[in-house]
Amino acid sequence: MANQRKLGRTAAQRKALLRNQVTNLIWYGRIETTLAKAKEVRVMAERLITLAVKECDNNISVEKTFNNDKGQSTTITVQNDAPSKLAARRRILAYLYNIKDGRLAEESKREYRERTKDAKYPVVEKLFREIGPKYKARNAEKNCAGGYTRIIKKGPRRGDAAEMVILELI
Repeated sequence: MANQRKLGRTAAQRKALLRNQVTNLIWYGRIETTLAKAKEVRVMAERLITLAVKECDNNISVEKTFNNDKGQSTTITVQNDAPSKLAARRRILAYLYNIKDGRLAEESKREYRERTKDAKYPVVEKLFREIGPKYKARNAEKNCAGGYTRIIKKGPRRGDAAEMVILELI
């Protein structure tokens, strides 16, 4: 990213701000921010979503054999990430923050633990399981790629008159 907006912050603060906003955009589907920040967040979000779209279906089947304490062996077939998908997953993990999935109102601790046991990184899982296949189907249907976000202008913010926008996934 050669010509990045500085957003009035040091490099470390700017990177943390953008990582946080991209993570929240992917997790919640929409964020409210200023126009300058939204344009920068859009660039990174589109890159991560494109990576997820390319690699979301890239799995390989592997047979694993386990021996129990009685000496019996059982073979199961599991779906693993292909090497390119694993590399993409690690690149996305290096950029996004980890958001824990919240507990529902009438859910007990045990039910919450059971529901969230297989998702160690819920944001990355959402990107590969929900967002990637959704946009892959859209790209195939419309024969296009990109354009996963939309900026809707809200008007100036009271106080400093910064242009406020809603950035959302389409």
